[in-house]
Amino acid sequence: MLGARELSLGGMLCEALHSVRTHLGMEVAFISEFSEGERIFRHVDGRTERVTISAGDSGPLEDSYCQRVVDGRLPELINDASQLAEALLLPVTRALPVGAHLSVPIRFSDGRLYGTFCCFSTQPDGSLNERDLNTLRLFAGFAGRLLEYQAGRERGHDEMQARIRSVLAERAYEVVYQPIVHVVEGRVVGHEALARFRAMPQRSPDQWFAEAGLVGLQQELEVALIEAALQGLEHLPADSYLSLNVSPGTILAGGLDQVLGGQPLERLMLEVTEHASVPDYTHMADALRPLRERGLRLAVDDAGAGYASFRHILRLKPDVIKLDGSLIHNLDSDADCRALAAALIRFAEETGCKVVAEGVETEAELAVLRRLQVNKAQGYLLGRPAPLEQLRR
Repeated sequence: MLGARELSLGGMLCEALHSVRTHLGMEVAFISEFSEGERIFRHVDGRTERVTISAGDSGPLEDSYCQRVVDGRLPELINDASQLAEALLLPVTRALPVGAHLSVPIRFSDGRLYGTFCCFSTQPDGSLNERDLNTLRLFAGFAGRLLEYQAGRERGHDEMQARIRSVLAERAYEVVYQPIVHVVEGRVVGHEALARFRAMPQRSPDQWFAEAGLVGLQQELEVALIEAALQGLEHLPADSYLSLNVSPGTILAGGLDQVLGGQPLERLMLEVTEHASVPDYTHMADALRPLRERGLRLAVDDAGAGYASFRHILRLKPDVIKLDGSLIHNLDSDADCRALAAALIRFAEETGCKVVAEGVETEAELAVLRRLQVNKAQGYLLGRPAPLEQLRR
């Protein structure tokens, strides 16, 4: 699926064709691609009663003017095709007929041939000269740079898609569980399931999910990780819960109904990240309502990291607000961070939400949280993410 950038490139190429066609007084202009013995019309401008070429049409490359121009059997500038024996070998010369014709190759920066930039009329035109041909070459070079950029984007998209599909097919991921601790009672009350990837390149989980989103596979990847995380639920303490990260897109697509079916929802919590936008809060609330009515809890993750988290809190009415690690890291040294954290805590108290502090790494941070009466926290100070086997040991 082409994005806005690719569409704008197509628009620029069509504008280039139109400019050349009108400047040279030709009837039809087009950009063709050579692919596996076919000439494919990628962009077309203009038409006549007998010429109705459309983008996407194709035909045998050997039966085209384009191929003969590239291999030198026909010149790039033809004032009257009916005067050239090689052109008359092509039935299209008399059938249209083809009168004036200009065509130049489109090549990428490494010398690879993409196709041709062409224009023609059904009538001969003796006024066309080398200057006109140079104009066509100029536009062909411009088109080549745009097409090479587009080809690189498409190639990158294909590579990303293949990489994510490989991760899914080979299950090149695992789940680690980070304890969520009741700091007053000194006991583990839950675990957050976190993704880890074994595939190359080595990078953070959020980068893997972002790439999956770019190629339309984020929902599939999220559901796969949730399924993997749920396999550990029965091995976690029966009086604890499991927190699962999920994007609004996966919720809105209905991807959770099947994966959570039959699960003890009273032991599960979904974390919606602050960084993900929600296009339709009403739709999202409706999608979650049946699950929440059966005991599923909802948390807004990364609260305090940006404006989106506040909007999530107000519109989704979560059961839990998770204070972002960037807020916690400065809690003992930054009065503004403490003020924001205190405001979120007071808001939670007023609305009946619980608060969990993320990213607690020092005793000083924990001490401030205690003074603010935050009872639940997670972070390296309280327990690092670990595979299920390690937790069981």
